[in-house]
Amino acid sequence: MGDWKVCPVCRDLVYAKRLARNLGVCPECGAHQLLPADDRVRQLLDEGSIGVIDWPSVDTDPLNFVDTMPYRDRLAAARRSTGLAEAVVLARGTVLGNPVVTAVMDFRFLGGSLGSAVGSAIDHAAEIAQDEDTPMLLVTASGGARMQEGVLSLLQMAKTSLALRRLDDAGVLTVSVITDPTYGGVAASFATLCDVIIAEPKARMGFAGPRVIEQTIRQSLPPGFQKAEFLLEHGLIDAIRPRGALRATVARLLSVGRPARPGTIHAPHASVGLVRDPGLLPERPVWAVVGLARHLDRPTTIDYLDHAFDDFEELHGDRLGGDCTAIVGGTARIGGVPVMVIGTQKGHSATELAAHNYGMPSPSGYRKAARLMRLAEKLGLPVITLVDTPGAYPGVAAEEQGQAIAVAENIRLMAGLSVPIVAVITGEGGSGGALALAVGDRVLACSNAVYSVISPEGCAAILWKDRAMAPTAAEALRMAARDLLRLGIVDGVLPEPAEGAHTDHLEAAQRLRDAVVTCVRELSGLTRRELVEARQRRFRSFGADANTAFELLRAGEK
Repeated sequence: MGDWKVCPVCRDLVYAKRLARNLGVCPECGAHQLLPADDRVRQLLDEGSIGVIDWPSVDTDPLNFVDTMPYRDRLAAARRSTGLAEAVVLARGTVLGNPVVTAVMDFRFLGGSLGSAVGSAIDHAAEIAQDEDTPMLLVTASGGARMQEGVLSLLQMAKTSLALRRLDDAGVLTVSVITDPTYGGVAASFATLCDVIIAEPKARMGFAGPRVIEQTIRQSLPPGFQKAEFLLEHGLIDAIRPRGALRATVARLLSVGRPARPGTIHAPHASVGLVRDPGLLPERPVWAVVGLARHLDRPTTIDYLDHAFDDFEELHGDRLGGDCTAIVGGTARIGGVPVMVIGTQKGHSATELAAHNYGMPSPSGYRKAARLMRLAEKLGLPVITLVDTPGAYPGVAAEEQGQAIAVAENIRLMAGLSVPIVAVITGEGGSGGALALAVGDRVLACSNAVYSVISPEGCAAILWKDRAMAPTAAEALRMAARDLLRLGIVDGVLPEPAEGAHTDHLEAAQRLRDAVVTCVRELSGLTRRELVEARQRRFRSFGADANTAFELLRAGEK
């Protein structure tokens, strides 16, 4: 039977060499089988780049613990059977050329339990990553804390959490790969404190295991409970990747851990530039512009991600139990620059619109955006936001989850971010739901975009008591790009191709790409303090002199 293996899930016989070629994934049922840590290191890191890291030894039996056998004997048996000194292997190397320090757990060694030696190893790896300013990759597999070490094993949760905090303070990217299973003290410390959390398909992760939950509270659990797919749906992880796709995904993430220097930003090619003079924009009925802003064929955030950005890696979840589909975000490149891009998403069909809640974010959407913006600040990445929303979702559930607070917190967060922020109103900019993503150093609007405190229909219903007055309300609200530029609400207007962006997605995306790159280049020379001070001056100035704003509008009408 040495040439054949039995899959523990489907029970089929699999040729051992075939299983190895498939990276330990059953070719019959797709089950991701346990991997020895050494194999995992070789799968992830580039050949020839691997350097194993030793760490200072610690007393592995501080309590002289004995259950059915002495703890020291258990350790000795685990070392003989695995060939490892402990339940984690440390290594440095590269992933598709991107440097990384990695710590890989091995479930074969006492269930990958977290004891003093493992905690010290994680702490040591984090110290190296910080000293070398190199991203850290953690691959977890654990049943929880090591009971034979008593409360000292519990305190390893604090030690490893502090290690992740130091990397946060140092601006070092951290990525974890959750493999099956990851429970207890590991799940409640370094596994879930990383900037990005990826899980293998059907990998289980949780604080308490299903058996403990069922026996403790006598509650039956839903199908798929604590598996990767459940975790993704509930906003607790960023992505699920099959083992064969992990290297490419990790490499893309590691590549943004070292932001581009100002001189490395690729200059935009000759294109239609931003309009900064409102007199150069054509006049048209605002109600007609509203119709174009809402056109079903208008490019969405996902369309712009496909055509204007490179290497987009979507990140999911607010880490609090939700993942709003009305907001899409993640790392990407534009003009060669690593950025964090976040946008509201509508759709081109009834099915797509429903799937993305018609572009109306819930609190979990704004909290997901906030999480990604904080990560951008940690890594020094410019933030690009694409806004096309009728407004924040007004449902009962949203109010129960603190919609107003989520919007307010995002506005405050963006006001103080110390990285460049470029916001583009690509379609509808509806009320506070739009502003929560539009507190930028540069705020742009597409030429057929609109931005207002309320929709024309809502304004007409409230003030005229007649929704049929929406066209009149649209004119009165001065919500089209021409007036927005005249009032200084936006810094520039992006001309759309032909009769609108909906007629040529590729050209619209190229114009957006060039405009964003231009703005990032302009902002890249400012210090972090200068960025924040200028942004705050900008927003403090709005409405400070209402007479001046009125005169600007009147001057434009003459």
